[in-house]
Amino acid sequence: MTIGKVYLVGAGPGDPGLLTMKGQRLLASADVVLYDRLVDRKILTYAPDTADMVDVGKILGEIGRTQSDINAMLIKHAQQGKQVVRLQGGDPFVFGRGGEEAEDLHEAGVPFEVVPGVTSPVAVPAYAGIPLTHRRLSSSFTVVTGNEDPRKSESALDWGVLSQLSGTLVILMGWRNLPGIVETLIAKGKPTETPAALVMWGTEPWQTAVTGTLSNIVELGRENGISSPVITIIGAVASLRETLQWFDNRPLFGKRVLITRTRAQASKLAQRLESLGAIPVEVPTIEIQPLSDYSELDGELKQLSDYDWVQFSSGNAVDIVFDRLQVLNLDARAFAGVRVACIGPATAARLRSHGITSDLVPESAVAESLLDAFASHEMTNKSVLIPKADIGRDIVSAGLSASGATVKEVVAYLTVVPAGSDTLVLDAIEQGIDIAVFTSSSTVENLGKLLNGNMNGLSDANIACIGPITAATASKMGLSVDIVATEHTIDGLVTAMEEHFSGGRDEG
Repeated sequence: MTIGKVYLVGAGPGDPGLLTMKGQRLLASADVVLYDRLVDRKILTYAPDTADMVDVGKILGEIGRTQSDINAMLIKHAQQGKQVVRLQGGDPFVFGRGGEEAEDLHEAGVPFEVVPGVTSPVAVPAYAGIPLTHRRLSSSFTVVTGNEDPRKSESALDWGVLSQLSGTLVILMGWRNLPGIVETLIAKGKPTETPAALVMWGTEPWQTAVTGTLSNIVELGRENGISSPVITIIGAVASLRETLQWFDNRPLFGKRVLITRTRAQASKLAQRLESLGAIPVEVPTIEIQPLSDYSELDGELKQLSDYDWVQFSSGNAVDIVFDRLQVLNLDARAFAGVRVACIGPATAARLRSHGITSDLVPESAVAESLLDAFASHEMTNKSVLIPKADIGRDIVSAGLSASGATVKEVVAYLTVVPAGSDTLVLDAIEQGIDIAVFTSSSTVENLGKLLNGNMNGLSDANIACIGPITAATASKMGLSVDIVATEHTIDGLVTAMEEHFSGGRDEG
């Protein structure tokens, strides 16, 4: 059997966005992934579903796999011809065990590569707004591990020298020993007024940072609930955090946001919220399902040219219509001579991706605005096809019929409550939700079904709705709506949330 290969990959300090492109590419083709405890679980989603995922994380004070066990596993899997990714927090060769693993792999004749990662002693201070060097304050930095108690009789570190350095001192993994470290530094001559900072879970949306001086930093850390993992920064640059803080002062920082869109649609919204510091909690309340019989829709699409207008109320309807056109060996030319109306810019953009520009898009993405836009067109004796979901308001069809049009509504897809979402939403509420986001009335209604009509678990959450119709549904379901987007799109909803929580107007 051909021997495999081991890739020692640095996963970065936590934020999945700091994983290197090469690391992501190797994960995507891995047969086996051995990962550390502190690796963000989102990074693991880059691995294929078929990959064997092995948690080899070690927790201080608990019995688990030894380093020898991990090394043996790497060798065994590679000898079975597998591509193995050993995913380590930070950089595998910076205060990691990558060097030891590489030595054993070499001795066993197993080929390996090292993929450096963004190392935590550099990234974490940066995310806390603390530059390690600064022309006025520090021309060097020193990184040491804090796992060793400096008060023991023999130490691998010369704390006397470290206390006299004029640059920045970064201490990794040292929370348990920090009282002794601080005591030793002061005893060796480090001024008690030296600025100091603690950063817990650096680069993650739940990052916590505390600043003080060498004399009070341990006490301040305890008062603020600091615990491992933590990085300590000692030196004049720590005083810059108040000025340079950027990561944890974003408007939605640390807020858990419940997203109720479909799984396929949630990612864009989640990414936007993450960029504002939020922790997206995805619980799909809607699942789009295909029809068992498309004969009615296919029949109308075959005679599309008989219609004057086609009206789309969702991107899902657009995609399914074009999927069926492809099945019927048709394409966008089937719309020749037909005018197209879309309920809003997002649906119009989806239509444009299929090569057709909408003839009618209202300023506001609600049915009432669409009818107002149609009012400028003579609709008497005009025929209108509306491909739609199996549920939804019939305001547009009723309004067009009242204006003299002949309307044909055809179900293009089904919307159901996803299996398993009831457990997900209960778990999410138990852990706490700061903001619940609703992008349609059906997302509110389906959440109510998942909760058996009891919305009390969201009573302390801010409720954000994409528009007034969704907000009215939320209110009817017993929710107090705090945020309603002026522009009824995902971008408009995110903007409304950003504005609501900016400038100290947090009501959560």
